[in-house]
Amino acid sequence: MPDPVPFAANIREYTVSELAVALKRTVEDAYGWVRVRGEISGLKRASSGHLYFALKDEKAVLDAVCWRNSLPQPQPVLEDGLEVVCTGRLTTYPQRSRYQLVVERIEPAGAGALMALLEERRRRLAAEGLFAAERKRPLPFLPEVVGVVTSPTGAVIRDILHRIADRFPRRVVLWPVLVQGEGAAEQIAAAIRGFSRLPPGGPIPRPDVLIVARGGGSLEDLWAFNEEIVVRAAAECTIPLISAVGHETDTTLIDYAADRRAPTPTAAAEMAVPVRRELAERVARLAERLDHAIRRHLRELSRHLQGLARGLPDPASEIRLREQRLDDLSERLALRSPARLVGERRERLARLALRLGELMRDRLGREDLRLHAVGARLRPAPLVHLLAAHARALGREQQRLATAAARLVGTRRLALDALSRQLESLSHKSVLERGYAVVRRASDGQLVPRLAALDGETRLEIEWYDGRLSVLRGDPPHAARRRPSSPSSQTSLF
Repeated sequence: MPDPVPFAANIREYTVSELAVALKRTVEDAYGWVRVRGEISGLKRASSGHLYFALKDEKAVLDAVCWRNSLPQPQPVLEDGLEVVCTGRLTTYPQRSRYQLVVERIEPAGAGALMALLEERRRRLAAEGLFAAERKRPLPFLPEVVGVVTSPTGAVIRDILHRIADRFPRRVVLWPVLVQGEGAAEQIAAAIRGFSRLPPGGPIPRPDVLIVARGGGSLEDLWAFNEEIVVRAAAECTIPLISAVGHETDTTLIDYAADRRAPTPTAAAEMAVPVRRELAERVARLAERLDHAIRRHLRELSRHLQGLARGLPDPASEIRLREQRLDDLSERLALRSPARLVGERRERLARLALRLGELMRDRLGREDLRLHAVGARLRPAPLVHLLAAHARALGREQQRLATAAARLVGTRRLALDALSRQLESLSHKSVLERGYAVVRRASDGQLVPRLAALDGETRLEIEWYDGRLSVLRGDPPHAARRRPSSPSSQTSLF
């Protein structure tokens, strides 16, 4: 068979590793630096911090890797489906026979891609009810403690402190966080949840209102406040929350989840506390109105009291009248001395005792007459008549009792006959009358339903309809005979 490859002996022979290295060098020399635009797919971050993903369009897919030390700072928001422009070197991966892009720089393909991602996330979180109006809570009128989540070094915290001190000095508790870059979203969410978990009366005062603030910036700079973890922390916060991110035209997703949105951090401070001077003026006006109302009410009460006083009699004349009556009663009391009263009561008591004796004598006379009348009624002749009447009544009752007893005995006899017939129908005697027999063990009288139940028993008792027969196992069949009426007689069946 001829060699299909002419001059095969003149072709250089490579090992697999040599060919892979040659291809790698050729690709890297031909495509030193390239910029590739595509959509991120299969994004994953290894435990080492490196990023692995693929860039794709409608026709092709290109593997890509971004080493940890090559990631831009601050890192852009990367998600599957985001269109980006990657700058890097094209190389091969010999262990898999694949080529890939080593990314040195990642940029979003445009604000439109981030806006599309932001809108999709807003719709999804709104569908969960995180932005519902009924979740919004009113802000406290005058909080004792104001919590602030922002950067400790920016101008935002200084503006908030200055504005609160100028309007109504309150205690401010700052939770310092990153407001941009890698880890900013996690720190902001942790700060919001940390304030919510503070117990009342603890070593760190629990805020009555919370301000999450940041200065202005681009969409990428404010992206930490669009992260889902921050939005959910704001929606779950148990403290009324004011969102003050960016300038007046900037809008982030935390604005929808917060209880109030402030166009600037300074405006958030104005929402948090009122103006003390205005409160003082308002209190002064209310105090003046209250004083005027009290004075008017007192004047009305005074006029009413004067009208009532005119309708009252003169107290001095009333007192003199009572004094005169007291003198009259004193004179009457002197005429009715205690000794005189006791004598009158003694005479009255004697009269009552006399009347009581007469009444008792009359009562005893009437009872004596009544006793004689009852004795006359209890003479022997009337008593005999009474006993005869009772005897006749007793005879009638005895006759009724005998009739009822005979009727009851008859009813019970009928029931007993019915039960006797039912017992005969259920008795095994009717079965034995048809030619069957019952076999029992002679030792305990237990039934023997089958041969295996003998269990070594040699003495048996067989019952027919007209008698019983005791037998022994092992006797010839002709030796069996009918058992006499005496229980001691016994024959053998086998």
